Amino acid sequence: MTTALLTDHYELTMLQAALADGTAERRCVFELFARRLPTGRRYGVVAGTGRVLDALESFRFDDAALAWLREKDVVDAATIDWLASYRFSGDVSGYAEGEVYFPSSPVLVVEASFAEGVLLETVILSILNHDSAIASAAARMIGAAGDRPCIEMGSRRTQEWSAVAAARAAYVAGFASTSNLEAGRTHGIPTTGTSAHAFTLLHDTERDAFTAQVESLGAGTTLLVDTYDVAEAVKVAVDVAGPSLGAIRLDSGDLPSLARSVRKQLDELGATDTRILVTSDLDEHAIATLAAAPVDGYGVGTALVTGSGAPTCGFVYKLVARADDSGELVPVAKKSTDKLSVGGRKWAMRRLSAKGVAQAEVVGIGAEPESDGNDRPLMVPMVTAGERVHHDTLDDARARHRNALAELPAAARRLSPGEPVIDTFFEEDT
Repeated sequence: MTTALLTDHYELTMLQAALADGTAERRCVFELFARRLPTGRRYGVVAGTGRVLDALESFRFDDAALAWLREKDVVDAATIDWLASYRFSGDVSGYAEGEVYFPSSPVLVVEASFAEGVLLETVILSILNHDSAIASAAARMIGAAGDRPCIEMGSRRTQEWSAVAAARAAYVAGFASTSNLEAGRTHGIPTTGTSAHAFTLLHDTERDAFTAQVESLGAGTTLLVDTYDVAEAVKVAVDVAGPSLGAIRLDSGDLPSLARSVRKQLDELGATDTRILVTSDLDEHAIATLAAAPVDGYGVGTALVTGSGAPTCGFVYKLVARADDSGELVPVAKKSTDKLSVGGRKWAMRRLSAKGVAQAEVVGIGAEPESDGNDRPLMVPMVTAGERVHHDTLDDARARHRNALAELPAAARRLSPGEPVIDTFFEEDT
């Protein structure tokens, strides 16, 4: 399916006007960045880059799209003719998936003609704003969970295809698996799941339900024990499955105290290896309160797929440089109150201490910033002259995220509200 109409009407009307006045082919630099992080957040996580590159490869105005634009009189015939042969031929560079970002980080840079670059604004923003918001929330949850795995299970709390994207973004940030089968099929993410309360309620007794599940899925399954009375359900579960029962799941109540009492009961029943999984509207703060409880894993839904209070990153896509009459790039910038942007083509690196701890985000304007010998370049080529050159896997992104997070100061892992954990500095080409 073409991605060309995943855009806003005004992008095509700008194109029409630029084609008419001769500025459409003017060389331009567009930049995606966030002016600020969501309130209280100390860092953000880049996710969705691979999906952006996939969308760019499919950005073609096919016959059906062109016919619709013509029927609805969105743009004139000359613009329709131009769109019919649209192929992105420019360059894209930016922060690779899994990297962390800060205010003013040049997360993605598009260099192309105005005509080619302006059409990409909405599709790029819609993907990166959503996926990076989910990954940023997921990273906080993973930090709170420590070495206990997190399962993404938020499909029923968001739009169907957003659910697939959310599972992918959560996986980039370290989630172990998802309940969403399409995410498993499309992205190769491990999937997991056993039963809901409906399965227990279907049967005449809880014992009947547990027996049916164990006979079908084996003793290593996970039994949901809070439909009626938790203590009685745990007793029946171990009686049905034996001490080799894989796990029980708690989905309601005072989870810390329930986990402690259930752990004690399981051990007394000889099910010392049976794990305890908890769900029930968890976010990073709820996960943190369970750190001292005998819990073995977390299932996270609503809070994850809504960005845990920050459903978008506030990324913007701005023109920051354009060619003048001589063909030289000149900086351009918006000066509106509260919506300032910094003009000029940018490059970024992370300044590290002698021990490899991040100290600052250094952004060069007009040229790459000067390294002090211990800095890490952040931007990688993704598309060169219209050809995709970046093909990282999700495993690559997961590894990059772990490494990027590990080099941040320890304060980055605090859940309390705070300022960005490192500052961003600009260096202008002189």
